[in-house]
Amino acid sequence: MDHDRADSEFRDFVASRLDRLRRLAFLMCGDMHRAEDAVQLALAKLYAVWFRVEPDSLDAYVRRIVINTVKTQYSRLWTKREHCTSATPERAAGDSNARTADRVAILEALARLPRRQRAVVVLRFWEDRSVAETAEIMRCSQGAVKSHTSRGLGKLRDLLSDTYSLEGMVVPCRT
Repeated sequence: MDHDRADSEFRDFVASRLDRLRRLAFLMCGDMHRAEDAVQLALAKLYAVWFRVEPDSLDAYVRRIVINTVKTQYSRLWTKREHCTSATPERAAGDSNARTADRVAILEALARLPRRQRAVVVLRFWEDRSVAETAEIMRCSQGAVKSHTSRGLGKLRDLLSDTYSLEGMVVPCRT
């Protein structure tokens, strides 16, 4: 019976966090299929140790597994990388689709960032993590987080300035 209860708790945990984990993985790798694969692998790894993980640290633990899984996918796929182009096949048109076009442009620019810069920008601004939390998750120093954040935002500004005029636009820069 204890095993059935643990399975039920695991299913409830996954159901409540699945969308957020998929979004994190997608923002880390830029490909929905690889993101879903990474989340699936991460959840399988979590299930294997479900009894040993402290309930208070489950969210951080599974987030760490997702991040490590995405990083592992990159190292395995480095020879099979896709190359981004500056032109999209089709742009949304009209005022009602402006948000979609903006989102596509931002995601394309994010996909062009180096892996660690993308990870830091995603954790800092999409996940709303502090410098200290991001450093802990990325297992690097706070200075490295600040450096990757600065370089990542600078590159995003450069990439997006081709698409948008950034005059008067405020880009967050938290330290």
